[in-house]
Order: sequence, then structure tokens, then C-alpha cells
Amino acid sequence: MDFKEQVKSSVDIVRVIGEHVRLKKQGARWVGLCPFHNEKTPSFSVHADHQFFKCFGCDKKGDVFTFIQEIEGVSFFEALRLLAERNGIPIPKRDQYSDTGTKLRAGLVEIHEFAAESFRAALLSSSGATARAYLERRGVSRQAAEEFGLGLAEAGGAWLARRLQAKRYPPDLIEESKLVLRREDGSLYDRFRHRLMFPIHNEMGKIIAFGGRALADDEQPKYLNSAETPLYRKSSVLYNLHRAKSAIRKQNRAILVEGYMDVIGVYAAGVREVVASCGTSLTNDHVRAIHRHTDHIVVNFDPDTAGSNAAERSIQMLLEEGMRARILELNAGLDPDEYIREHGAGAYQQALDRAPEYFLWLADRARRRFDQRTSEGKLEMLRSLLPAVQRVSNRLERMTIANEIASYLGLAPDAVLEEFRKAAAGRRETAGMKQPAPPRVPPVERQLLLCLIKDPDSQSQLAGQLLEAPFVERLTMGRIFHTLAAIHAAHDVVTYQSLHDRLEVPDQELLSSIVLTDSMSGENYTVVLARACLDTIYASERQREISELRQRIKQAERAGEFEAIRPLAQELDRLQARRSGE
Repeated sequence: MDFKEQVKSSVDIVRVIGEHVRLKKQGARWVGLCPFHNEKTPSFSVHADHQFFKCFGCDKKGDVFTFIQEIEGVSFFEALRLLAERNGIPIPKRDQYSDTGTKLRAGLVEIHEFAAESFRAALLSSSGATARAYLERRGVSRQAAEEFGLGLAEAGGAWLARRLQAKRYPPDLIEESKLVLRREDGSLYDRFRHRLMFPIHNEMGKIIAFGGRALADDEQPKYLNSAETPLYRKSSVLYNLHRAKSAIRKQNRAILVEGYMDVIGVYAAGVREVVASCGTSLTNDHVRAIHRHTDHIVVNFDPDTAGSNAAERSIQMLLEEGMRARILELNAGLDPDEYIREHGAGAYQQALDRAPEYFLWLADRARRRFDQRTSEGKLEMLRSLLPAVQRVSNRLERMTIANEIASYLGLAPDAVLEEFRKAAAGRRETAGMKQPAPPRVPPVERQLLLCLIKDPDSQSQLAGQLLEAPFVERLTMGRIFHTLAAIHAAHDVVTYQSLHDRLEVPDQELLSSIVLTDSMSGENYTVVLARACLDTIYASERQREISELRQRIKQAERAGEFEAIRPLAQELDRLQARRSGE
């Protein structure tokens, strides 16, 4: 029997696909949501007798090898090897069962496994005392450290490079792993040095990358992640999914946290259905990977401003994918790992169970942003919630949420439903209209964006300011700037491609038009120019605030509300004095 047919006849396609897709028996076939496109109603079928699958929505179809190729992004030979290894079938040592790409990826997996073993051994050696002390302070037991394969990258500049060379791995393969880099003089040095190491696995359980946490207080960045390789794409890999997926299905929910230590702390507390993105913002691919296993998710990001903003941005993707989302913000400003250490696993379990639906969490945020004492403030608060609720596809569910929001905010249900009807009517009127022309981008925004993309100094010195700047959302390219700042905050290098990949289609087109029509040479983009652009935007923002205050003072004067004028005038004097002093 041909080896391919031997493997195919030895594996159960329902079991293999069932590790990636929740399947339900329906007559002679199994059905589920297609993992290859976004859908709300199952159109994906698996036929056990004939050993093939087909999606009637996107027309993806094939046998068990095709499925593994598509879901894992590997070649046929790699799919054949993966299935053989997982089912204990000896692989013939013949070149016909491999190709160049397969050999490259197999070599990279082997290097990552060797690196992981080296890191683990270093953690247990005398060199690992500092790292072990850090783990002890963070409440990570030796058992948890072993289960997650934690290790240590030693401080020497070429410690791993020398070990890989001693194992006689090909130099090109060593460089392709991105664990080792080459200097201009040709010498090799380690990407990770004096860091606590977290192995990152694909969904099949293979080590494909690492995250490294600095052990020295002055070492930056605090977290450093593997660069992308033929094995590893940050936008599609979730940390711990290979361990968590069975628990996610059993509990019918996933817990999404921000960091590696949060995952380990939550997992050790008995909540096994926990995952995190690998040092990058949540993407549609991440959401789809979770959705293959459950419809329910609890987002438990850090309770600071950046974490709350990230949670709010994630809601759009979760709802568009048809997920049922709840948001957990822990008391006392603690992240999940800290909360569990201070209050215990039981308290964290109770907090998870009490986590509010996403729209109630959004309502709480809206309460803090708008003045509930005025009818205008209540209306603005309601309107700020409508876009998220309107992304719910089921009409009855939308109406139920509208009534809950009305009750929660103390508003009349009829008024809330009327706002929904107006918004729905507006969508119907514009559904068939011609797409509007791309917005005109102010030159100062265009120059700032190009500086931040093309000049490393501009990125390192100024990108962080954009994440917390209150005016960013009002800029023409506000979403682009916010995404750029989030990439930088995750310690990733901002490039055109990394930024483009994280944007929605309209912003991708806007970004492309700016970069493609750029006529300036790269060397003209400097941190001096970037700072001047940012100063201009700040000045414009302050002028806008001054103009608004003057208008409010005039309105108060016309209305005879003289008590309201004094605090407005004081705030105006403060802003004008600040502008004069700059």
C-alpha cells in the first residue's frame, strides 16, 4: 500500500478535524462552522465514510491532508508527516516524502526543540538562580515552570549560537530560525540574552517561537518575541491554545488574557481554558482560532487604560465573528496573575462567573465619559453604544440588549428602541449608495505617519505618546495612528506591512495611497520633523479646546447662566496661559 494511503486509512478524519472544529453528528455526516471563512450558520460537513470534507459556503473541500494543509498553512508533505507522527506510523526515509519547504520547516522545528531544551537546562543550572528567584516572586511553582517549558537564555552574547553551531546545524538554517542574528562582520549573536523564555506552540503542539522576559530592570524591551519565520505568524498564533483547546470545548468558553504570566497564573489556578495573543494586538485570525472551539469568551485584559481600550477594540472583532463576549475588569487595578496571588483561585473563579456582558461593560465606560445629568449627555451615551450592539446579527437579540441597556442606564425603553430604528433606517438608506471618496488627509498627519513608519528614532521617541493622547481619535487617520502605537507598545517594529496587516480595509487603502504616492526620500524623515508635526497637532488641538470654551461662554452669556461662566473662563485662562508659555 502507498504510504499516503496507509496514513489516510489509519486516521479518522472526524477526529482530526474535530480537534480544530466543533462538530455535531447530523445523519451520516458531521457538521460545524467552517474554519476557513466567517459564518453564523454551519455549512461545513465532514463525511466519515468517504473521508472528505466540504464547505457549502466557501467551497473548500478535500481529504484529511488537504484540511491539515489549509488549517496549519503547511505543504502536503508536512501534513503527511504530521499525521503520521501523531498516529505512530513510521515514516519511510525517502526523499519522495519531503520537499524543500518541508525540510526547511522540519529543520526549524528541530532547532526550536533543541533551543527549548537548552533554555530549560539553563534555568535549572547555577546560571538560572536569578530567573528562578523571579519565578518564585511571581508565584510560579516548579511544576508550572516545567509544564509550560520555561527556560533561560543566558547572558552571553552568543551562548545559543555556539550550541547550535556545535550541533552542526547548517548556518543558513540557524539564521532562518531568527533565534540567532548576524553582525556586519559576519559573527553570530543571540536574539534572546538574559531573559526568561516562554516557548510558543502551534495548535498541533510543536514549538515554533519564543517570548523572552527581561531579567534586568534596565533591559528594554521588557518582553521580546521571536521574529516571524516560515513557522510563525504572530497574527494567527495564540499562546497556550494547544493545551487549552480541550478545556475550552469542555467549559464552552475561552478566557483571553494579555500576557504569558497571566496565562500561567490562570492555568495554575485551575482555569485551563485560557489563552493570550503573542505580544501583538488581537486579530481576526486569533478570534477565528478561538471560535473554532467555542462561541463564548471572557476578555480579561489588564485594567489600565491601554488594557481597557484594547478590550473595547476587541469587541468589534468578537461580535463580527458571532462570539458571545463578556468583559472582566478585576478590582484594585490588578492583572489576572496578581489577582490570583492576592485573592486566590476561588475568588478569580467567582469573578469570571460574574463578568458582565460586553454591552453592560461598555455602558459603564460610557457613564464615565458622558454627563448623565443632562438629556444631551444621556443621548450621546446611548449613541456611543449603538455601533457595538448593531453588530449583533440576530434582530431579537439586538432588541433584548437594547431593553437591557435602557434598564441599566435608567432610560425609557421606547427612546432606546427609537434610536435603534433611526440607526437601522440610516443603514438601509446608505446601503446602496456609492462609496464615499477617501478622506482628505491633512499634510501634517501624512508627514507624521511617514516619519513613524520610516524613521526608527521617530518610532522609539514618539509612537508611545499616541496611545494615550486624547486627540488621536479625532484625527483623520486616528485609527491608523492608534494601531501604529499599539504595535509599538507590543514591542514590535512598525513597518508598512505590519501596520497594513492590522487595519480594516478602508484604512488599509488609505495607508497604501499615502505610502505609494509619497514623493519624499526616506532620509528626509527625521525625528525633528516628526516632533514638529506632533507639536503642530497638539497646538491645533489646544486651539480647538479654546474655541469650544469661548463658544460655551457665549452660549452661557446668552442664556443668562452667569454662574457657569466663571469656571469656563478660568479654564480658558489656563489653556491660553499654557499656549503662551510654549
